[in-house]
Amino acid sequence: MRRKRTNPKTGIAYRKAGTALAVAMAFALYPAFARDAFAFKLFGVRLWGSEEPEVEVINPVKYAVTLNAPDADKSLTGSLENSSLLLADKDKPASGDLGLLIKARDDRDRLIAALYENARYGGIVNVTVAGKDVDALPPNPVFDHSAPVPVVITVTPGPKFTLGSVRLEGDVTGRNLEEYGLVTGGDAGSLAIIRAGNKLIDDLKAEGRPLAKLTKREAVANHATNTVDITMAAEGGPVAPLGEVTVTGEKTVDGDFIRRYSRLNGGEPYSPEKLRKAADRLRQLGVFSSLTIKEAGTLSRDGTIPLTIEVSEGKHRYFGVGAQYSTTEGIGLQGYWGHRNLFGQAESLRIEGSVSRIAEASSVEGMDYSAGITFTKPGMFNPRTTFKTSLIAKTEHPDTYEAKTLTGTAGFSYELNDTDTAAAGLEVQWADTEDAFGKNEYLTTSIPLEFVRDTRDDKLNPTEGFRASVAAKPSYEALNGTFFSSFEGSITGYKGLGAEDRLIMAGKLSGGVLVGGSDLQDIPTTRRFYAGGGGSVRGYSYQEISPYNAAGDATGGRSYVVGSVEARIKVTDTIGIVPFIDAGVVSDEVTPDFSDIRAGAGIGLRYATPFGPLRLDVAMPLDKYDGGNSFGIYAGIGQSF
Repeated sequence: MRRKRTNPKTGIAYRKAGTALAVAMAFALYPAFARDAFAFKLFGVRLWGSEEPEVEVINPVKYAVTLNAPDADKSLTGSLENSSLLLADKDKPASGDLGLLIKARDDRDRLIAALYENARYGGIVNVTVAGKDVDALPPNPVFDHSAPVPVVITVTPGPKFTLGSVRLEGDVTGRNLEEYGLVTGGDAGSLAIIRAGNKLIDDLKAEGRPLAKLTKREAVANHATNTVDITMAAEGGPVAPLGEVTVTGEKTVDGDFIRRYSRLNGGEPYSPEKLRKAADRLRQLGVFSSLTIKEAGTLSRDGTIPLTIEVSEGKHRYFGVGAQYSTTEGIGLQGYWGHRNLFGQAESLRIEGSVSRIAEASSVEGMDYSAGITFTKPGMFNPRTTFKTSLIAKTEHPDTYEAKTLTGTAGFSYELNDTDTAAAGLEVQWADTEDAFGKNEYLTTSIPLEFVRDTRDDKLNPTEGFRASVAAKPSYEALNGTFFSSFEGSITGYKGLGAEDRLIMAGKLSGGVLVGGSDLQDIPTTRRFYAGGGGSVRGYSYQEISPYNAAGDATGGRSYVVGSVEARIKVTDTIGIVPFIDAGVVSDEVTPDFSDIRAGAGIGLRYATPFGPLRLDVAMPLDKYDGGNSFGIYAGIGQSF
């Protein structure tokens, strides 16, 4: 039974109210789970079970460590604490008295390095164990074990140094010092100096000089003036094009395919950025557990630079399961199986299925089902072309309509350059629906066309750049003889602010129109526009934002505009908070009518993992529908957009 919404203009009808809280987990199953069945971790976070057994320490010696740095500011104190292994392992015993002494001496070196990183070249670190300086202890000390052995670290930071004179020699003579952060009075921290040297070499290599190297990096601290004088010299070496590309480590993936797909062609100009993009491109195939592109240390006889692509193949077959629960949608189960290297050239095959609304639906027929198979062939005709085809069957029961669909697609995408991709294909969909216009069947043939420009620095957690897309989908519905087309556009932008991009402003604007078809009923239900939900206007239910008829039934619309703004604030290196606001409108005319804009606002929590941030958002509708949800909770992997 479709649920009705009170028409905001007429105040008629009724809708079942409810608040949804969905939690989903999906994970690939591999042999390690059989060994560690007593516990489960997701991205390093233990969700249930016991921790893994600790490695047994021979002759364990407990210790109690104290760090005293009274003259250090908050930032320096944090850096010292993060650098100390004695503090990090304070709950773990050392291995014997000698092991504790070695650990204390190593800690002193680490803390001195931390002082240098913070430009404190006159600092002093003193470490005592059982009341004696580590340098005064014998080679084989014996401590009293009746209580934890006291370890005291005392740090006198000394003054903060700045850069004094800076001189560049060799092939980097005359370069703009400001571009490298090497200005008198600037940051003299050891890491800043190292980064400057690395950037000098990167810039030389960007000129096509693969053998560029530093020949001198000299830093002299002047304790009378609290400055550091820097001298750096570099050799650029000859300009050389790319040479022979060798692939090693491959087993089932065709080495010639790896070489072609890397697009590292002999004779082309050498560029570190070209090598980086080639490595990223190969990693995105999903068939390698590790991949490195190495340059030879010398040029070949023909003056080119040989390259070696070193790969280690991962597991090609995978499967996984998932589950979710919602107070409005009931229980959901998902499963999938896939192969990442079907015929030896990174062809991907994925079969998946799901069932949802379990326990929420009054009968088996009221549940949602989906099953599909997808095949992807990268490098179909050349390294830039990808072929993809799929067949997906669905039974859906959102609040706005009921639909059974069978969709077949096939198409190609072509990378025009490093940022631009064009795609075209063919789609055929059969749909049996029930909505505001009653029961209808549709058989639609479409030609989806899309152009995408993507300059983001990271697909899952961008800090700079934008992604813009425009799409057209001319279509013909055969059962009613209706020609219609949809046109959609979207742009997302990102800007990092502050040190280390501690604040990232993100925005998204999207919109679309449907043209053709004398009556909205002639356009398939699944092709009309709706808004609301986690990928749209948070705080509202999925597809809740729509035009409604006098009976309170959602009709879908011919146009929409949706926008979002987020402030992604990094609290720690792994935890962030995200206040946001979304707004959108769906109209029954081709020209959007902004008289009924719906907005939602909320706050999100982010937890950084190697796979992208884990996302949890809580949002409230600022102008909710009568009988609509009061808030929504959304979880996922990756940023919301």
